[in-house]
Amino acid sequence: MAQNRSDDAAASPDAAPSGPARIDGVDAARALAVFGMFAVHLGVESMGLLSPEGYAWTLHGQVRGNSSALFALLAGLSLALMTGRTSPVTGDGRRRAAVRVLTRAVLIGLLGILLDFTGVPVAIILTYYAGYFVLALPLTRLRSGALWAVAGALAVVGPPLSFLLRDTVVEAGPRTSSLSSLTEFLLTGYYPAITFMAFVAAGLAVGRMDLRSTAVRLRLLGIGAGLSVFAYGGSWLLLHPLGGLDRLVEQGTAFMGGFPITPGMDPVLLDRLRAGVMDEANSISGQVPTDSWWWLAVNTPHTGTTFEIAEAVGQGLIVLVACVWLAEHARWPMYPLASVGRMPLTVYTGHILVLMVLVAGDAVGWRQPWLLEWFVFGALVFATLWRLIAARGPAEAGLAAAADGAVAIVEERLEERRRAP
Repeated sequence: MAQNRSDDAAASPDAAPSGPARIDGVDAARALAVFGMFAVHLGVESMGLLSPEGYAWTLHGQVRGNSSALFALLAGLSLALMTGRTSPVTGDGRRRAAVRVLTRAVLIGLLGILLDFTGVPVAIILTYYAGYFVLALPLTRLRSGALWAVAGALAVVGPPLSFLLRDTVVEAGPRTSSLSSLTEFLLTGYYPAITFMAFVAAGLAVGRMDLRSTAVRLRLLGIGAGLSVFAYGGSWLLLHPLGGLDRLVEQGTAFMGGFPITPGMDPVLLDRLRAGVMDEANSISGQVPTDSWWWLAVNTPHTGTTFEIAEAVGQGLIVLVACVWLAEHARWPMYPLASVGRMPLTVYTGHILVLMVLVAGDAVGWRQPWLLEWFVFGALVFATLWRLIAARGPAEAGLAAAADGAVAIVEERLEERRRAP
């Protein structure tokens, strides 16, 4: 149950216009993140096409962690679209954009709290996202190069800083909900800001680039490939040739005590001990343990290491560029997928409410084969039909109306002050 609770669940509002300026490939990428979230929340027992005996666990392992990272990346991209696209807005435009972002953050945070009360076995990310938007506001003044530098700095400095703070200052308590304290939001929760702000900053950097440019897309593909090679190769080098995995075996884990490694040790036993450490690495939900600095060498999902951040950003860039290209060259086949990505908050909220009903009806046996496929099919049909009727999803339309109303109130108050003697 903890494994399903620990992962992806989010929807970032995209304030890009629905006309020709909107990039359908961004919506398609967001939809893939939604479906990755479905796969993790529903679990391998709910997959009929792949089944637990087939490749269900492979899919689960691939989307776990990467889906929430892709959401955060696209959240940053959306913030860039809301604050000037390739050039940051200034003056009155910046003030209005800030009001819109803060209004959305408040409403998304409140929705996250309400959804957490449903009691579904899912770590609701919406409240975290609200905090990300607030933290990212100062970054919206920056251009792409500076944002890439910020993302890189967060990816390099954030993991060891988190390790040090959690080891010496902050004591992580039991998690009683998706998010219950500022400490959880920043350091010890399911989606700690010290990790996820690197994804948001990278998304902002991408949003400040011209995604319609072939040169930009090729550059992003190169960056994505380079980050992926660094993530896998760097982690492998530290864990295997440099002995990090064996140091973790000797240190011991939550599942087993430490085992001294001797020259004549049975290789079969040693392989099993190493596999046990990697099993624990794959079960982490938020950040690595603080009993050994070698944990920072892993790149498994939800560990918050530099290698995991690099791998998630790298794969996210590759997925994004592929979706942008496909949306242009296969527009109608991609139409349902892009439709889901246009209303992620609606689809996300809907899937939590459906889960609430399923869990309430059968708290033990609600996961059944083909349930995942029905969720995906239902989301595609609903979003496509809704898009044909209305430009925005109902939740997205509500957010936009609230944000516009907040802007109108602020502008009216400012005008009254100007007119006052």
